[in-house]
Amino acid sequence: MRCWRCIHSRIHSNFDDGLCVEAGWIEPFRQFHVFWNGYACYPWSGWRDSNPRPPAPQAGALPDCATARHVNGVTNKQGKCGLASTENHDIAGGVNRIKTAIVGASGYTGMELLRLLLVHPNVEIVAATSRQEAGKTLASVFPRFSKAAGAELAFIEPDPDAIAASGAQVAFLALPHGVAADIARALLERGIKVIDLSADFRLRDAAVYQEFYDHPHPAPDLLDEAVYGLPEVRSPQIQAARLIAAPGCYPTSILLPLLPLLRENLLELNTIVANSMSGVSGAGRKADLSLLYCECNESARAYGVPKHRHLSEIEQELSHSAGEKVTISFIPHLIPVNSGIVTTTTATLRDGVQPAAIGAALDHAYADSDFVRLLGRGGCADTKNVTRTNFIDIGWQYDPRTHRVILMSAEDNLGKGAGGQAVQCFNLLFGLSPIAGLQNF
Repeated sequence: MRCWRCIHSRIHSNFDDGLCVEAGWIEPFRQFHVFWNGYACYPWSGWRDSNPRPPAPQAGALPDCATARHVNGVTNKQGKCGLASTENHDIAGGVNRIKTAIVGASGYTGMELLRLLLVHPNVEIVAATSRQEAGKTLASVFPRFSKAAGAELAFIEPDPDAIAASGAQVAFLALPHGVAADIARALLERGIKVIDLSADFRLRDAAVYQEFYDHPHPAPDLLDEAVYGLPEVRSPQIQAARLIAAPGCYPTSILLPLLPLLRENLLELNTIVANSMSGVSGAGRKADLSLLYCECNESARAYGVPKHRHLSEIEQELSHSAGEKVTISFIPHLIPVNSGIVTTTTATLRDGVQPAAIGAALDHAYADSDFVRLLGRGGCADTKNVTRTNFIDIGWQYDPRTHRVILMSAEDNLGKGAGGQAVQCFNLLFGLSPIAGLQNF
């Protein structure tokens, strides 16, 4: 009997008669477990002799996962592991990990995807592309990943046929807008699902895309199919999607506080103003004079005023929620930190609306959310509490002098604002636990 590669961790340092003792502190549900004869993962509520061992399953039987939640947080109607199927459960080796490609893996967002997916319990990275780094291993380009399982994979050119030949079932696209659309189409044609982190598929209207991005949309026929991947709002659509457009970093920080209030008709729509401050990594990993250390350090400045590109998707989603056209003022700022976004949004309450309705709307929308943390009235969100995580913190206050509500949010622009949120969509797409691979604090 042996432990067939514990899905909680790629590290095994202490075995005793098949018991993976690492699971006692890594596995979030604190259940010891043992893979019995390579077929099924049974709960082990104490040390090896505290409970009788369960009987081994019949040869060829479908694995019956008694702990269930250690795999994906969901049990099916029979109480079995939600992955216990011939498609998703490898009888000989525990869980069949999903073969995954990252296209454009050498930028900041690509690096964040690598950081999350290299240790994701249900992922096998089979392809990572970079024109600049092709032929080099992940570990040599990003030494922080040295000794991580899978870090010896070599970067390849972003060729759709090569990606398909790797066996990839899904591809994350961490590419610039205008570039992602062509490779997204090629991968879809090869039967690979796509989670795109560029802006190419976030907008429903090709004319709006051209207005804000200054060139015609490269794949307008795919816009109707693409799902705007805000998990807290479109979970069912994401689960059924073939093409997911991960939201932008600023939009996530603005939309999640505002959408519940618009659905409840609490705000005067023409009074919304959003001010955001972002770390320098939001501009991408590129050589640019304005992003040099001496230009950014000890400096804070607004930019992209009055029509930042992210306004297009912000107003699209606000309008959809409100049921009418919404136009807002949005002022982004660059601040001298590596990552993190803090946003303060203000708006006037409609006549007759009591301030308590703000907190009630947010509670109703996010009380059970895995990654939205509500700070309550008077809670001021702080980037230091969310960087390197997939959380967004939201607080609010009311100013009786101006009759305006103040919404305060903070997120990591590379996490909940990019890679983390994309992995959250991935988990939904493949029926995994919403928190799989994302429990970083």
